[in-house]
Amino acid sequence: MSISALTSAAPAIQIHAYAALLAVVLTILIFTRARGTMTHRVLGWVWVLLMGFTALSSFAISTLRPGHFSVIHILSVATLILLVLGVYRARTHQVKKHRQSMLGLVFGALCVAGAFTLLPNRIMHAVLFGQ
Repeated sequence: MSISALTSAAPAIQIHAYAALLAVVLTILIFTRARGTMTHRVLGWVWVLLMGFTALSSFAISTLRPGHFSVIHILSVATLILLVLGVYRARTHQVKKHRQSMLGLVFGALCVAGAFTLLPNRIMHAVLFGQ
């Protein structure tokens, strides 16, 4: 395990990765707290901002297809849409649908997208498993 692969990456990649990692840590924290409390709301807003920033920062990265967007960017668009939808559902007290939106984001935007970063020849693969 060596973080040098990440620290030597382009700034856009570093910013994107650190925001995503913070979102993962915050996800775990949110899941361990009571729902519907002020703490949940505050942590939720921070999480939404981090996820939005992570999705938006992905558009500055084009390592899979230099100079072009790739299929993974579709996930970024979906993330932005689901974030808005999830917040709307929380604000309109659609608790079950809010939960579904947020769990969908955790699974799709953090777990699935995160799994893709662990494929060989990717930076996070190098960080965790070495070159």
